[in-house]
Amino acid sequence: MSAQSFFFGTARGCALLIAILVVTTSSFAGGQKNKKKNDTPPPDQSTPLVPQSDNAQIEQNIGEMLGAFQLGETEVMHKYYSDDATFVSGGYDPPIVGWKNYAAQYDRQRTAFQNVQLIRRNTLIVARTDMAWATYQWEFDSTANGQAYSLRGHTTLVFNKINGNWLIVHNHTSSIYEPNESPAAQMSSATAPATTSVAAATRP
Repeated sequence: MSAQSFFFGTARGCALLIAILVVTTSSFAGGQKNKKKNDTPPPDQSTPLVPQSDNAQIEQNIGEMLGAFQLGETEVMHKYYSDDATFVSGGYDPPIVGWKNYAAQYDRQRTAFQNVQLIRRNTLIVARTDMAWATYQWEFDSTANGQAYSLRGHTTLVFNKINGNWLIVHNHTSSIYEPNESPAAQMSSATAPATTSVAAATRP
């Protein structure tokens, strides 16, 4: 993570903490003051939250997962994957079984890439009760060893609804060779951005 990103994240975290403290303190003080006048609690005037549709939740999960993928935030990515998820690349590599195995490979390969940019296009999501799948195209651009590194490809994600949350249980990614893809910079096909993941671990 860059110093700028770290500073921004820290500053944002401090601002959020301060806001929580202010709201909590204000609520507590207000409650104490009102208690003296009237012991009857005020009616709840908060607006009820409208639950997201399955497609909307899956769309949001994909976006947030890919955001974490670009930043190399493995722990944040894990939030959207089942522990026993499987990862398949477009190469002839054996599948990666389990989040821990994927994350270890992703972490090893992600450090070689800088200025990562990932664009997702033409997403199609289909949800069926407690299972769903999503497919999309992606464009991956970065630098590796001082050379430009670009990939394009497709990813299909399979989801399972577990305790009300849509988790990725399978990630299948295929990439297309780009003229400016440096062979020296290539990652194993098992870790590209599965647009979730860049080979299965580092491809989207």
